[in-house]
Amino acid sequence: MQRQKSYLNENPTLYLVATPIGNLKELSERAINVLKEVDYIACEDTRDARILLEHFHIETRVLAYHNFNEINSSDGLIDLLCKGNDIALISDAGYPLISDPGYLIVQKAIAMSFNVVTISGPSAGLHALVASGLDARHYLYYGFLNERAAKAKNELINLKTFPYTLIFYEAPHRIKNTLKMLYEVFGDRKFCLARELTKIHEEYIRGTLKEALQLDDLRGEIVLVVEGYKKDTDVVDYGQINTQIEALIKEGMSSKDAIKKVSKETGLAKNDVYRHYLDSHKIC
Repeated sequence: MQRQKSYLNENPTLYLVATPIGNLKELSERAINVLKEVDYIACEDTRDARILLEHFHIETRVLAYHNFNEINSSDGLIDLLCKGNDIALISDAGYPLISDPGYLIVQKAIAMSFNVVTISGPSAGLHALVASGLDARHYLYYGFLNERAAKAKNELINLKTFPYTLIFYEAPHRIKNTLKMLYEVFGDRKFCLARELTKIHEEYIRGTLKEALQLDDLRGEIVLVVEGYKKDTDVVDYGQINTQIEALIKEGMSSKDAIKKVSKETGLAKNDVYRHYLDSHKIC
């Protein structure tokens, strides 16, 4: 067991500093002071970091720390800490480690008993959650789904019965497919799409996943907040399920295999899918 009294020892410190997600005014006075006082600032992109740092007249030396050099540069940062230097870790926007690099250096710093201290600030996921209109008491931050569609769908299937509000990050070029997958797997739940948070084009879109299929031309940084599973109130759109089955049959798949595939993709019981499909094809 390890106990860290952050301000009652003289150990070098790794500061995790949250940076603005759009509006520079969100950088706190404390964050500015820490960035000025540390010996080094480690960041994802030195060019993006310099824009922020120059705005606040911060002249601290900047080092690159990103996914492509995390193993080597984490060792370099540990060496700097060992020499008595304090370091601030920042991401391009929001908190380090949240869908961004930093986990490795934090692990190593803790293992060597250096202080690890968070300097609070903006988080796109929390911004979207508290303004979504969905239950914010319990939630799961999931971040980005897998880039491969098949793996992303499997991730959603595993999340289908999770009872708490879900938070996803998504890129503009993938958002339409992600919304479609969410509807196919989760059914018609409430959602909120937040984009360009804290910027001039900030927008919240609230409604149901079925309505979301109509959305087009969504740009900027996107956060998706989706209602959690509710056993008594979730309604499965079997009309949509049957449409998926018919589409697979038209592609040459047998009805049995089509039902099995759709059942697996949606996380629904195969017998339920089969029964509703048969009911829709009864001749009166």
